[in-house]
Amino acid sequence: MKQIAFVSGKGGTGKSTLVSSLSILVKDKMLADCDVDAPNLHILLNGDIVKQEDYFGAKEAVINSSVCIKCGLCKRTCRFDAISEKLEVLPVKCEGCGACTLVCPVGAICLEEVKTGQTYVAKTDRGTFSHALLDIGAEGSGKLVTEVRKNIYNYKNNEKWVLIDGSPGIGCVVIASITGADAVVAVSEPTLSGLSDLKRVLSVVQHFQIPAFVCINKYDLNPEITAQIEEYCIGNGFPVIGKIPFDPTIVKALQQFQTPVEAGNEIVTEEIKNIWEQLMCNGL
Repeated sequence: MKQIAFVSGKGGTGKSTLVSSLSILVKDKMLADCDVDAPNLHILLNGDIVKQEDYFGAKEAVINSSVCIKCGLCKRTCRFDAISEKLEVLPVKCEGCGACTLVCPVGAICLEEVKTGQTYVAKTDRGTFSHALLDIGAEGSGKLVTEVRKNIYNYKNNEKWVLIDGSPGIGCVVIASITGADAVVAVSEPTLSGLSDLKRVLSVVQHFQIPAFVCINKYDLNPEITAQIEEYCIGNGFPVIGKIPFDPTIVKALQQFQTPVEAGNEIVTEEIKNIWEQLMCNGL
């Protein structure tokens, strides 16, 4: 089963719209939304949750007040100021490093796992769908992304593809989204900031030696920048496999919880079909 991750250097490029459209056009696939900070693919996928679990992706110090001798070594050792004057742990500041447990002379401090999010697996008419939501203020988003990808394999049933809706940016969530993928499609917009963000995310993909392709969304809004993006991609060996035109009816369709495919937008649908065909022509 081959995995294709769709990423972008910034949010709002149309990445999720592209993935949700492909979820209709591509057969024998599974789906994963790896933007655990702000997942939205589930909005366009009607399905039934078959598994929902709390995710414990971090550890937090806990002080047993009945054992503590109030020596203050833990407070002086904590570099994150996560222990108050009353020698109580401040959860928002605690990084779970465990330094306080090492210096405590009476063993009054231990690390306990804390809930950082929830994972979901749903059955949809477009295939099995895995996603998650990170708790507000929680850390470990990259670990949660890995859990999202891991969960989907528990429901594998001879599918050929996994379509991964990755997180925007270049941080740990993006790295967790693309690690082990067979190909990455970077979605960009024709703006100067869009070009800059595209270069950054492609450099991450290139570092991990994953085949990368580029799709330019709303390409006709700025032909000059589109030409610059194409020139950069040609010069650096990134095939441009799709150029989707701007169409305000796409926004109206999304407001009705419809993809361009479901809304009957033939021009955009044909270009999305072409994107998939180009991927297939490049050895996937």
